[in-house]
Amino acid sequence: MTQLEAARQGVPSPQIRDVARQEGVTVDFVLQGLRDGNIVIPANLNHRGLIPCGIGKGLRTKVNANIGTSSALHDVGVELEKMKTAIEFRSDTVMDLSTGGDINAVRRAILANCNVPLGTVPIYQAGIEAIERSGAIVNMTADGIFAAIEQQAVDGVDFVTVHCGVTQAAVARLKAQKRVTDVVSRGGSFLIGWMLYHEKENPLFEHYDRLLEIARAHDVTLSLGDGMRPGSLSDATDRAQVQELLTLGELVERAWEAGVQVMVEGPGHVPLDQIVANIQLEKAICKGAPFYVLGPLVTDIGAGYDHITGAIGGAIAAAAGADFLCYVTPSEHLSLPEVEDVKQGVIASRIAAHAADIVKGVKGARDWDLQMSLARKKLDWEKQAALSLDPEGSKGLHTRFATKGAACSMCGDYCAMEMVEKYLGISTIRC
Repeated sequence: MTQLEAARQGVPSPQIRDVARQEGVTVDFVLQGLRDGNIVIPANLNHRGLIPCGIGKGLRTKVNANIGTSSALHDVGVELEKMKTAIEFRSDTVMDLSTGGDINAVRRAILANCNVPLGTVPIYQAGIEAIERSGAIVNMTADGIFAAIEQQAVDGVDFVTVHCGVTQAAVARLKAQKRVTDVVSRGGSFLIGWMLYHEKENPLFEHYDRLLEIARAHDVTLSLGDGMRPGSLSDATDRAQVQELLTLGELVERAWEAGVQVMVEGPGHVPLDQIVANIQLEKAICKGAPFYVLGPLVTDIGAGYDHITGAIGGAIAAAAGADFLCYVTPSEHLSLPEVEDVKQGVIASRIAAHAADIVKGVKGARDWDLQMSLARKKLDWEKQAALSLDPEGSKGLHTRFATKGAACSMCGDYCAMEMVEKYLGISTIRC
């Protein structure tokens, strides 16, 4: 029984109870959110040791960290270190996007050590196996694609990105649009290449019921991928992107009918003035299904600092109703991220998510800021470090220069709060 099916029967699973406790909401709230389709709990029946996580309306905005090997570097030890770092700095989920080395072995090693929901993009494995077997991605078969999905479901993957909305109709829109950056989704490009070569429909769309059977059997949450997401501001909210979204809206309803949990992925590179509209479009077309966005990145010139461009867009998107932020690291567009990139990416997205939760009125969000403000007023540096997203980093910065008193080295003897407190105290005594 999937989490969605359990909710429909009014049966609170252990995962549902755990999510309610973590979020400070009632079990009934989570049950209703699952029934309405605006909350998902990615929790594969085969993922042992999982701490469940709820994603969706009324819950804390979640953050995902991407890790994984490439053809240039495939050291499983490095990926495990990235995973541990991501979780240490409060990433709610991790995705393994491995495309190099023994992909099965890498995924299984990560799963064995991962206590948060793990996502994957199975088309990567299907495409790479086709290359190894017969020399080209276009030699993938429908059976090969679904075999990769099923294998990953059996292993315990909690959610999968599947580019079911990359249809022949969407490709036609793409051709007519004449984009600046065409397609930047790897999974989308694998499928588009296959579709154009064979002049056939996307197997993930044509055989969607087969996908639903696998997902339901293992309670894998579908993350309907945005293969047509814009890779530049010039391509944002164009016909190809919207065509795919319209298809995804229909596929969301078919997943619900099958008892399968589903969320929807979104852009991408989007200018500030289009972010809110993108969130509203997804929520309307997909009937409130949780929205999972990459960034969005609000400018194309942030190379080396795209964790910042992504955090700016992520804060606006989440405040407008996005439920799940995929982090962006400083190495986005440039290279495979290192451990420090993972840390910086998670922290940036975590800040964006929290800033949005304050606006959303998520329980406990504003209180966290109040506690930090009170600690700053008291010049309580230990408490400030404990409340920060990077306690050790915070301590290191505070002690970088020696100080005489309680104030930091920025103000030294002229700390505004110390002085005002002193004179306010004198004023109170005189009164």
